[in-house]
Amino acid sequence: MRLSQIDLNLFVVFDAIYSEQNLTRAAEVLCITQPAVSNALNRLRKTFDDQLFVRTPEGMMPTPVAENIVGQVREALQLLTMSVQEGDKFCPTTSEKIIACSMNDLGEALVLPPIMAHLQRQAPKMTLTSYYVSREDMAKELSAGNLDFAIDVPLVEDKNLCHAPLSGEDYVCAVRKDHPTIKTELSLDEYLGLDHIHVSSRRKGMGVAELALNAMGLSRNIKMRVQHYMVGASIVSDTDLAWTLPMRLARQLDLKILPLPFEVAPLNWHLFWHKSADKDQASIWLRNLFLEGLSDSLAFVDVVE
Repeated sequence: MRLSQIDLNLFVVFDAIYSEQNLTRAAEVLCITQPAVSNALNRLRKTFDDQLFVRTPEGMMPTPVAENIVGQVREALQLLTMSVQEGDKFCPTTSEKIIACSMNDLGEALVLPPIMAHLQRQAPKMTLTSYYVSREDMAKELSAGNLDFAIDVPLVEDKNLCHAPLSGEDYVCAVRKDHPTIKTELSLDEYLGLDHIHVSSRRKGMGVAELALNAMGLSRNIKMRVQHYMVGASIVSDTDLAWTLPMRLARQLDLKILPLPFEVAPLNWHLFWHKSADKDQASIWLRNLFLEGLSDSLAFVDVVE
């Protein structure tokens, strides 16, 4: 089969169906009709002599053949896009790019204000959208172009992703300022005797404090587990619970801050992007904005194991 005999637009449809797992939603994304998507899928099926997508209660699920080719298809589409744009010079002052980022609630609270301050001065026509994507879906969303960047701890391993460290952050213990038992210092016995709050996006699992304590043959009492950092701050302010959290976040809250009485590995937060965007001028400019402009002002999220 010769490439000249294949309509390359079919691969754009293939990518949309794979991402949306629904023909109607794929049509909406592509701004074409649903029958046009169905027709393109039929042509693809003939080309590959395979169903490619099978209708199930969960949606249009890819066959093994579709799974095998999706990575190469997406990489080829990205390369074609870059080739078309290769001659374009990126000008932040006139760019109307919509930047899509993945980060959790703490990242939004601490990263977005300084980012928007920089953008308003240097790229006033750009807009930014942020929403959280799980680590399991991060590579897929970056590959599909739904995300430009993701900010997370370096636990995501994918050969198609590039990443760079933003900074490191030490952990401290925080309690309310009028805590009845904790004064100006905190011993290990006092720490273990406290009830603790743990912030995590997962239903269960250990954080950095548990990992360090377990290595010492110790454990702490988790009295409450929540999924949002800002909620954690409010609860600690109104209760006797202790919170192990990044130093820079603690400094922004009206809490008593104490050094941890045991060693905890510092937290490192990384900026992720897809390798297909590595040489894209807009991506390079934005990466520099994150890596250089924010490295001194970022606070970091707790590790979710």
